[in-house]
Amino acid sequence: MISSRLTRWFATSALCLCASFSQAEIKHERVLDPTIPGGIYKHPATIEELPNGDLFIAYYGGEGEYKGDTAVYGSRLVKGSDQWTTPERIADTPDRADGNGVIWASPDGITWLFYVVRYGDTWSDSIIKYKYSKDNGHTWTDSEILTFDKGMMVRSQPIALNNGDYLLPIYHETGNDREIVGAESGSLFARLDPETMTWKFTDIVHSRMGNIQPSVVQVNDDHLIAYCRRGGGYGLVPDGFVVKTESHDGGHTWTPGEDTIYPNPNSAVDLIKLENGHLMFVYNNSFEGRRMPLVVRVSTDNGKTWPHSRIVVNKPEDSAAYPYFIQGKDGKIHLVYTSERRTVVNHMTFEESDILGHEEVK
Repeated sequence: MISSRLTRWFATSALCLCASFSQAEIKHERVLDPTIPGGIYKHPATIEELPNGDLFIAYYGGEGEYKGDTAVYGSRLVKGSDQWTTPERIADTPDRADGNGVIWASPDGITWLFYVVRYGDTWSDSIIKYKYSKDNGHTWTDSEILTFDKGMMVRSQPIALNNGDYLLPIYHETGNDREIVGAESGSLFARLDPETMTWKFTDIVHSRMGNIQPSVVQVNDDHLIAYCRRGGGYGLVPDGFVVKTESHDGGHTWTPGEDTIYPNPNSAVDLIKLENGHLMFVYNNSFEGRRMPLVVRVSTDNGKTWPHSRIVVNKPEDSAAYPYFIQGKDGKIHLVYTSERRTVVNHMTFEESDILGHEEVK
């Protein structure tokens, strides 16, 4: 007869083994750190799978957020390789600070880079520029200006709408306080007709505390959903939530921003639609200023409920900032975020099934 002590040992060992396998489901790698050329600062990272199958990370780097002449850099993981390339500058405005690079491959095989250029002391003095590549990011066109309106910025990936237009989420940031996102800050969308290459802009979405950095999905021809980062400060804000806005006319007009039930410590979120129609949402589940933990949620009912969730990063003394993800052609999810005081770019790979079935994060 097995003793109770031995029984407990087997039970504990089984739990530990299950936990190990559970953690092993998600692959986690440090792609870039302070030792990589281009400056110690490496922040908002975005990722895309290019038409040739390469993965490409874009971010902006330098000596600090407001230090020196920052530039947008790109690093590539060639298909079949396990080594990311040394980052190269892909956008650098002379004597200006460049920021928030967004890399995106459109359905026609063109790779786009949208980014921000600051013309003053704060990001509210910025404008949006873009360029594109027809050879998988090896060479780029000259930069073009999306809008001359100061305070306009980009952070999230565009989507190709069902009617063929491209919809780029952008935002207008107000105020000159580096520690507060002004209450009048709001989200909007730039719409491109790829046939005529003409842009149109929606009205700005306002909300209770202000909102920025929208991330958008199209549910059907008429219905779109966007989740946004809240405005305000970076301290404890017990009523600070992710903001939601919707369109019911194909993205032309948008509802006023309303609070969701999900905490937001004044940090970026991301929202994507998977190939199977499910929605996936990533955010920092905290009312505190620290951007931790990082939670991924899945909705199987077009965003009405999000019962499937999992904490994918939880290092209390660190931050998991500016999460951004895509689904690759093989169905795998690629998520990037920055940590260690905005000096490390991390890359995670997992499947939707790694999120499904976990107990809901409260």
